[in-house]
Formats: sequence, C-alpha cells, structure tokens
Amino acid sequence: MKITIAMDSLKGSLSSLEAGHAAEKGIKRVYPDADISVRALADGGEGTVEALVCTMGGKLQTITVTGPLGKPVSCSYGILSDTHTAVIEMSGAAGITLVPKKLRNPMNTTTYGVGEVIRDAIKKGCHRFIVGIGGSATNDGGIGMLQALGYDILDKNGRQVSPYGKGLADIVRITDEHALPKLSQCTFRIACDVANPLCGDNGCSAVYGPQKGASPEIIRNMDRWLYRYAQIAAMTGRSANPDMLGAGAAGGLGFAFMTFTNAVLESGVKIILEETHLENYIKNADIVITGEGRLDSQTAMGKAPVGVARLAKKFGKPVLCFAGCIGEGAAACIDEGVDAFFPILQNVVTLEEAMARENAEQNMTAAVEQVFRVIKMMEFL
Repeated sequence: MKITIAMDSLKGSLSSLEAGHAAEKGIKRVYPDADISVRALADGGEGTVEALVCTMGGKLQTITVTGPLGKPVSCSYGILSDTHTAVIEMSGAAGITLVPKKLRNPMNTTTYGVGEVIRDAIKKGCHRFIVGIGGSATNDGGIGMLQALGYDILDKNGRQVSPYGKGLADIVRITDEHALPKLSQCTFRIACDVANPLCGDNGCSAVYGPQKGASPEIIRNMDRWLYRYAQIAAMTGRSANPDMLGAGAAGGLGFAFMTFTNAVLESGVKIILEETHLENYIKNADIVITGEGRLDSQTAMGKAPVGVARLAKKFGKPVLCFAGCIGEGAAACIDEGVDAFFPILQNVVTLEEAMARENAEQNMTAAVEQVFRVIKMMEFL
C-alpha cells in the first residue's frame, strides 16, 4: 500500500511534518510495510518556510531586521540553493504577533524589515522569491519595505518619509533612482488568499485596520492617504491599480509588490503544491491523507487540505482528512474532494490539553490507526 500524507499544521500544536509523522505512526501500527511519503504542507501563511525548506532540502537563514515597531527582531527565512529561491514569511519581520496588544497601532508599524530580508537574500544570490504575506501588523502600503530596497519615498522637502504607516500622509514623490539594481532581475510569487482592494469599504484600512489597533479616525485618514499614495505611484509610469484583487493584502503590501516589483499574487496553496511537486507523489498513491487544526466551511473555500483533495481527485485518489476539531460547514469539504473526515480528539478535554503537543501527536496517531484498522477489516469482507 502506497500512501501520501500532506497535513497542514495544527497551529499552536503540531507543525505540518509533526502531524504527518504522527499519522504515519498510526498507519504503521496496522500496515507495517506500507510505503508512506510524508510531505510538508502550508497555505502561504505560518509554516510556509518550514514546508518548503524541509521538503526541498533548503537551508534556514536567521538574521536581525527591523521589527514592526522599529526594534530589532530575529527573522528566519529559507533559501533553496538549486533554484536560487528565497522563501519568506512577512510575519517573521512585520507580523502582528510581534506587537503587544497595547501597542498595536498601524500608524506606528512598518514593513521595513521585510525589505531587509529581501535585500539579504539578494546579496546571497537569490533572484526568485516566494513570499507569504499573511498575519501582518502593518498598514503602511509597503512603503517601509520599498525604502529598505532603496526606493525614495519622499516628502515635500525631498526627504524620506517615515517608514511607518503615518509616513503615508507625507508622500509627494516616489523614485527608483536608488533602488537595488538587482531587484529588477528578481521575480516574486506572492502567496495571497485575500481579494481586498487597497482602499474603500473593503480596503485594507477598513477591513483589517481594527484588528491592528486602528480607531475609526485612523481608518479614515489611512484610507485617504493610501488612495493618494496609489495616485503618486501611478505618476512613476508604473501600472498602479489600487482596485486589483489583493492590493489590500497585508496592509497594502500586495499593492507595493505588484506595482514596484516583478510580482504575481497567487493562491498560497497553489504555490506550495506546485513548488513541492506534490502531484508526483499523489498520482502514485493508493490513499491520500491530509488535514488541519480545524476543519470547517472556510476549509472548503480553498484552504490547504482542499487544495490537496482537489489535486488528488485529478488522479481519482481517495482522500481521508483528519482534524483537531470539526466545525460548522465541514461537510462542504466532501464536495471539494475529501471522501471522509475525522476529528482526532479521543475524549473531552480542555482546549489547552487538546493543543498540547504530546496529546495532539497521540490523538492523531490513535485516530489514524483506528481508521486504517477499518480499512484492513474491509479487505476481508
């Protein structure tokens, strides 16, 4: 029996590979000789670097960059040497988890550190980038990142504006005169699973500003400043469309990438599935196993497990899905290629107990074991 396992992480509990190997252990208790391939999986957010670096034999790099509040933070990213590719999670340099709740205010956060990571990777020979832009603490339109890459984001006196969100208010001119020369030779695949425009009622300020600490007044001001920023960006002769899908991702970082770099915004799951060549493993498998922490209606809208299931159905493979818990609307996953799904909890426990790493591993192993015992029993019927 050949089995391919591609589990998303159980966030706060198990990494993708930890969950996959726990499932593998359960199968081996029933089918000791099973040919099992455990592949890392992510959706472009947390776990993207690990998924690609571990699966593709890359190397982690850890550097000190400017954090979202301007203080130094340690940020890890991956390099895939064979293809000169850097794998970056913007949240490692400018994520909301790096900002204490009492200090959250998008006026005072910056993406400068993201640009520093890109700059470091370019110096190390990378010219191809995969960037996950989920989980940001910022709403600076990406100006911080652009400044770190050498762009001049200037005020009325010809000086660099503040790299924080509040700097948007002072922009009058943008030039690439001092941008890193090698940047023009780089390509970026941006993992983006939101469709928000840059401005307006569905823009980044209005939709995501509150969770980043923005008051109604800040939201109104930043939305107005971002609109003007887009107009000034268009004056550079570049295609600057604030209404394009994903422009508002990560507080406008999507707009900055699309306007000032050779970038495309894509589904995070699509990028991971393609880059890890998961198709090559699935097409030769007898059974495909996937899962995540919580399976619900959101999963069916294209999250990682459904991405795996859709790919498996391309080859007519059965798909079993295991999750930390099953939420409302999970049944919709059946229409997206999942053949059956199972919660892994063995008994009633607190959330903290359920998410404890050792407990989660044991529960995953036990749940998968029992499902495969049913499969083995069916061989005799």
